[in-house]
Amino acid sequence: MSRTTRGSDSPTDRGTDGPRTPAPDTGDARTGRRGPVVAALMLGMALAALDSTIIATAVPQIVGDLGGFAVFSWLFSGYLLAVTVTLPVYGKLSDTFGRKPILITGIVLFLAGSLACAAAWNMASLIAFRVLQGLGGGALQGTVQTIAADLYPMKERPKIQAKLSGVWATSAVAGPALGGLLAAYADWRWIFLVNLPVGAVALWLIGRHFTEPRRAADRSGGPAGRPRVDWPGALAIFACGGLLLTALVQGGVAWAWLSTPSLLLFAGSALCAAATVLIERRAAEPIIPGWVWRRRTISAVNLALGALGLLMVAPTVFLPTYAQSVLGLGPIAAGFVLSVMTLSWPVSAALSSHVYNRLGIRNCALLGIGAAGLILLAFPLLPYPGAAWQPALIMLALGAALGLFQLPLIIGVQSSVGYAERGTATASILFCRQVGQSVGAALFGAVANTTLKDRLADAPADIRPGLPGDLDAVSHALEHAGTLTAHATDYLRRAVATTVGHVYLGAATAAALAVLALLLLAPRRFPVHADARTAEAEPGGK
Repeated sequence: MSRTTRGSDSPTDRGTDGPRTPAPDTGDARTGRRGPVVAALMLGMALAALDSTIIATAVPQIVGDLGGFAVFSWLFSGYLLAVTVTLPVYGKLSDTFGRKPILITGIVLFLAGSLACAAAWNMASLIAFRVLQGLGGGALQGTVQTIAADLYPMKERPKIQAKLSGVWATSAVAGPALGGLLAAYADWRWIFLVNLPVGAVALWLIGRHFTEPRRAADRSGGPAGRPRVDWPGALAIFACGGLLLTALVQGGVAWAWLSTPSLLLFAGSALCAAATVLIERRAAEPIIPGWVWRRRTISAVNLALGALGLLMVAPTVFLPTYAQSVLGLGPIAAGFVLSVMTLSWPVSAALSSHVYNRLGIRNCALLGIGAAGLILLAFPLLPYPGAAWQPALIMLALGAALGLFQLPLIIGVQSSVGYAERGTATASILFCRQVGQSVGAALFGAVANTTLKDRLADAPADIRPGLPGDLDAVSHALEHAGTLTAHATDYLRRAVATTVGHVYLGAATAAALAVLALLLLAPRRFPVHADARTAEAEPGGK
């Protein structure tokens, strides 16, 4: 029976929490075919990563062609919702049926959605097909990360994770530019069609070169070869996540937070959450098993990465507005200020093993998130109006700090479970990060609007008439500042600087919450499962 190096997290000590007959943690790592599989994983990750950024710069062309300006935000929200609510489901299915069929299913769904998006005839159809893409994107994100952990032993996992982080970094930089070029010089539909050859190559590589270990026995408790799937639990998770994310995404935008739609959505999500708990407790093979939250290692990382999702809203959503409205940069230069974070992050992640080998995983993560909190606190201290290199330097340092924080925690969780639980564990931490990002967008959006409204209400009487009323309107007014007096322009820029500064203070608070989660819940020494291809406990013994 497989065991871990720490009794409190051992499957053998948790009764029914652990797998009855965990499959050996073997795969392509010893077959000599790992290179093509890694290439396929990077292509699969590129599909999901590019799709998050490439469409942004093409929105004007899409709206001009299809109409639907009032609902175009659902091009992003619908995709995000589908990815988020399917992550735990795909994680469990990959543990039940294997990684290969789930990854292939995800790629096929994503490509079908891409082809359908290219053929969309109005905004409603495009949004529906974006949701179909998201159903495939959820399988891509979770399963790629799980297979990467299957292929590499613990000491080598930073290599593959750095490569995957590099894919995200490249996509963050190249995606908006590529989307703009395709929309301007070809047609916005090519944004979706370019996914087809990339996905086809990934499918061929996975089908030809990826071979999973033979499962030792069926884990479902049913007849061999007929695993049980908790479909009622999956539907309950879909409903709960869909209602909650819709409330968070649309609240304060499409309707007021205390309006009837918001209250009904939050109440519905609470009822669905209660139903999900009841269903999962009775299920033989629950989609979200209880051990995900009973094991200190996983629950601590889930909460910490949920706080990371919260934190990331500040730079990704509000920094471009700061760069354009306060510093007066163009869209490309503003994107560069943000993109430097995505350059330092994978480099730091690749080098993080040298840190956690000496300090231990928890201490390495605490070092990274502690530094990130201090860096975020420095942002409101930037001089006004300042120079572009100042926030760029802060973002460079923030990326380096978060590289030390996120990757060791993911590796720690993946190494604390066996092959038969790794998909579920990986999906749970990615799910919590996505939910944290949705909560952060709603929370910090409210903070920003409140701060800006207060600043506009306190504006001098000579400039108060005609001032815009929200952050988007202020940004638009500053882009066309010829209609404003110099005094009004300066006041609005200072107001935006104060607003974004408050958001960064909120992000620093999220970093503090991550520190508390790790200090109070995470074990000082992360357990390592016997299936993790290494006999020793966590490097450094800290």
